[in-house]
Amino acid sequence: MKIGILGTADIAFRRFLPALAQCSELTYAGIASRTPEKAARFVAAFGGRAYPCYDALLEDKDVDAVYVPLPPALHFEWGKKALLAGKHLFMEKPFTTNLEQTRELLQLAQERGLTVHENYMFLFHRQLAEIQKMISSGELGEIRLYRMAFGFPKRAGNDFRYNKALGGGALLDCGGYPVRLALELLGDSAKVTQSSLVQPAGYEVDLYGNAVLENADGMTAQISFGMDNAYQCQLEVWGSKTTLIAPRIFTAGADVAPPLILKTSGDEILLHQAEDDQFLHSIIAFLSGRVAPNRILKQAELVQKIIENNGAW
Repeated sequence: MKIGILGTADIAFRRFLPALAQCSELTYAGIASRTPEKAARFVAAFGGRAYPCYDALLEDKDVDAVYVPLPPALHFEWGKKALLAGKHLFMEKPFTTNLEQTRELLQLAQERGLTVHENYMFLFHRQLAEIQKMISSGELGEIRLYRMAFGFPKRAGNDFRYNKALGGGALLDCGGYPVRLALELLGDSAKVTQSSLVQPAGYEVDLYGNAVLENADGMTAQISFGMDNAYQCQLEVWGSKTTLIAPRIFTAGADVAPPLILKTSGDEILLHQAEDDQFLHSIIAFLSGRVAPNRILKQAELVQKIIENNGAW
């Protein structure tokens, strides 16, 4: 199978292509860009063909799949074009910017028998499997609460994350991570009970926010996110016996051994998990078809509810 890339996003250069190079069953075909200089950088580093535009890549019958790391507002347009061209779709998060668009792409993929994947790669790091094992084994006791937080300091003013027309906003960017983790831990019965999105004067998008989610069993997850915040990338699982803290839950690169902290009333234990390439595992999941379109839809539904419930219990 051959995969091409639409656009010269930094994540494609730094994360996707190095991981793809380790996957023998998926071949890099090339990259599409309207800027030859940007495409040349990719070709020099990773080989492949430089396509003069996105449509040229989609018209190449030798390309079986596409990776879309474009700004979120372009995901629906080019995701739909890719599916109509018969390509499997590996989409950077968020899948689209609204529930209606997500539903349309998922329906189109189903009708055409094509695989779609939303790249929340932290789901495929072995640290999450270890955390889930600790939860299910009872090692932490009965779970009382989940807390997730993901945020980072303010970036340059021209960053697409602060541009409404490009699909910016904290919820769609960093907020999607704790929402997706809450969904993973709470299950498909998860619902939004409260949310708050803050858009300060002078900005056209939300800069930070919070939400509470709850499942049918009454288990609760409190999530926080922001892109004008001190850095946090943390999961806390508060059990009746032990509290587990994972301070690199979302962004542990392939060269990072993420710590897990176990705290009781009288002790604190630091565990280092093995290094793992979550991006590679996400690609392998896509290639093998171990993806969950129903979870892509549920994620979109939860994000939509956070917007609708903003400021209300």
